[in-house]
Amino acid sequence: MRRQTGHTGRRTGPASLRRGSHRWATALLVALVSALLLLPAPGAGAADGQPGVTLSKQQAGKGGEITVKGSGWRPDTLLMMLICGQSSPGRGVIGGTNSCSNADGRAVTTDAKGAFSKRMPVAEPPEPCPCVVHVATVTGEQATADAVFVVAGHPVAPLPKQTDGGKLAVLATTRLEGDSGILTWFGAPPARRLVLTVGNLGTAPVKDPVFQVGTAHGVFAPQWEEQQWRGTIAPGRKAQIELPVELTAGAHGDYQISLRYGTKVLAEQPWGVGRPWGVTLFWILLCIVVPAAVFRIGMAIVDKVRPRTAHASFRAGRRRPPQLTDVTAKLPKLRRAPGTTPVNPATEDRAGRAGSAAGTAALPWFTPESAPSENRPTTKGHS
Repeated sequence: MRRQTGHTGRRTGPASLRRGSHRWATALLVALVSALLLLPAPGAGAADGQPGVTLSKQQAGKGGEITVKGSGWRPDTLLMMLICGQSSPGRGVIGGTNSCSNADGRAVTTDAKGAFSKRMPVAEPPEPCPCVVHVATVTGEQATADAVFVVAGHPVAPLPKQTDGGKLAVLATTRLEGDSGILTWFGAPPARRLVLTVGNLGTAPVKDPVFQVGTAHGVFAPQWEEQQWRGTIAPGRKAQIELPVELTAGAHGDYQISLRYGTKVLAEQPWGVGRPWGVTLFWILLCIVVPAAVFRIGMAIVDKVRPRTAHASFRAGRRRPPQLTDVTAKLPKLRRAPGTTPVNPATEDRAGRAGSAAGTAALPWFTPESAPSENRPTTKGHS
């Protein structure tokens, strides 16, 4: 009996342990599911790997202020925030940045985690609402995100009808037209016109298409700029499009000009920009003229402040014509007898010159016969 009881206990022991382990596993599973349900759900942008934007207020009037927060962006990326009209998150900004209040936009840089938080003023866009807060990258790979926003007191108009049948394609070779002026040789921004012929291969007209012109230098990514072409391209028609392209001041080297419509790159055109040699010539002349001018000024100062030597005084005296006072100063002083009238040297000199000019002409009070002679006695000493 004891042996049976002990055998029965050995059978029931493992079964009870298995039941206890199942209970613990069930309790642990329930706790994990509860924890997952209590976790905050991530944003839509972060869930699918796309950048997202949230606003502190969904509506505000002109002159107010809102806080824009974002996540899921590339780290350390420069972004531009704009309030745009005639836009929606589903269709984007219709008309490009021409529909946005560009003067009141703000720039922000994401942190190491790709997030940002920035306050920006509320301004009325040039187009009626529906409006969005449009955030886009400035450099590198382009990424955008829109958040619905209502500008209180701003007009509201329905969005233009969406036409998915329009499709543009390049029909002719793309070229750059224009010449560089003399100012470009001295560092002015080089400018050209990107000329191409496009055709509408779709079934709906394309009105006022917005293109993106990108400029790339070397291995760097292109910098995109939106440009709108005014006009309508009917289905099956073609049109010649000219878009201005301008580089930065002093740009030189090999550039690549790209044209994009929507998400498709339509054309690429290389552009070799010459070096602005006028700037180099200017610096060379500046490095020559300035030291020469400084040297001449320094020599003039040294010549002005240096002491005068005897040799220099003698040379200066040779160049100076002799003066009458210098000549008379060197003559010895003549002694005059007492009681005689002093004779002016200048008067005496003039009298001597007059006598020399007269030559041998006899004076009116003097004759040869009246001159004293040795054989002729005089009355002096006779009584």
